Amino acid sequence: MRITTRTRRTAIAALGALTVGSMLAACGSGTPGESAGEGGGDGVTTVQFWHRSFTPVENEWYADIVKKFNASQDKIKVVDTEVPADAWDQKMKAAQAAGKAPDVYTSSANLHDLVNAGSVHELDSIVSKDALGEILDIASSISEIDGKHYAYPLLLEPQTVLFWNTDMLDAAGVDSSKAPETWDDLLDACAKIQPTLADGQYCISPAQDAVTMAWSTVGQQYNFSGHLALTDDWSAPDVDDKGYRALMEQYKVLWDKGYMPKQPLAAYVAGEDFGQQKVAFKVSGSWMMSEIGSDYADLLDKTGVGRFPSASDADGRTATTMGNFTWVVDAKTKNADAAGEFLSWAIGGDPDNLVPFFVNTQFTKVPVRQSVQDAVAASEEAAKAPWSKVIVDEIAPDAIAGSTYPWDVNLAVGTAMESVMKGSASVDDAIKTANAAIQTVIDRDGLPDKAPKN
Repeated sequence: MRITTRTRRTAIAALGALTVGSMLAACGSGTPGESAGEGGGDGVTTVQFWHRSFTPVENEWYADIVKKFNASQDKIKVVDTEVPADAWDQKMKAAQAAGKAPDVYTSSANLHDLVNAGSVHELDSIVSKDALGEILDIASSISEIDGKHYAYPLLLEPQTVLFWNTDMLDAAGVDSSKAPETWDDLLDACAKIQPTLADGQYCISPAQDAVTMAWSTVGQQYNFSGHLALTDDWSAPDVDDKGYRALMEQYKVLWDKGYMPKQPLAAYVAGEDFGQQKVAFKVSGSWMMSEIGSDYADLLDKTGVGRFPSASDADGRTATTMGNFTWVVDAKTKNADAAGEFLSWAIGGDPDNLVPFFVNTQFTKVPVRQSVQDAVAASEEAAKAPWSKVIVDEIAPDAIAGSTYPWDVNLAVGTAMESVMKGSASVDDAIKTANAAIQTVIDRDGLPDKAPKN
């Protein structure tokens, strides 16, 4: 089924909104209009499962996996509710406030926020040790805290991937066989590409607003500085260094030299600017290949995919932020064991249950279990998706998980980056403003007491 640009943009925008918003503490489980813990009769336990509406193929997989689970046994009945992406926050908060949160639901929220709010049930007592043990180390930061599991990941998604139009690079005499390794290489490429472009075309379309920069550049911050925006003990800001300054200045070069558009030609999460060949390079998440494959199929064999460029002195540090999507169990569910059994069967069990999800989303997402990765790679369709190997084997393994501190810290960095890029503030002033904003969050939220122990 066709994955439309509009559907993908709406879905990912909603995903970002949930990531930056904190979830209210759960107060119970059940479905609206039904008291918490009601079963299905005849000894059958009813489990309410909510997931957001995404692309058609993803929605079909969710509906199918629930049907298959219900058909596989007769003790648990899972009721599947697909919630429109733009209504998710409102519907979930209303259900939690009424004590009718679903037993199991999908989440991309900060795990530390969920655990600190008491929103989610630990999984070690309701999910098999074998299933939990299959979660790869790369996904540990989104599934466990201090050795205890609270979420089971469905997938990982690199949020910072470089795509390029090989024809446009070839026309400018730029090597189209691989991604630029450093920012210097990228800027050199843009200098060659710019004279070959028509009106309305640009060298690159990167993140260019504070909110998008806040979440998409976490990997780049680590790449340039070797750390993120807080000290390890969360007691102070940590953005006043040459790394953060250099990163901001690189974006200013893109802006000042006209290598990027002054107004976005498409959202960061969408690919129509690339599909319409308005840009030679596009920065987006791995999901963009789904859109190219469905909406701009003629560009599939003209699209290069690679790692985002590094700082010249990064010494191998990643520049990619890793997005994620997990399943969690409500902290106050009356049906914890049944919820755990469903979760274990659907995404922690037979790899064949998951292969259709990754195949039908066109190999743009990364499984978190080696057995699933192997099964997906062995599928007949995998041979027709060469970008899958780049995403899974070259980009994902060392991508950095999104930051675990509050969103407002990220936003302070994104605001500083945008202001420097657009020339509304000097680097010094932007750093000073960011420091003050981050310190306010530290003091307001008592962050040193909430810092991760590991």
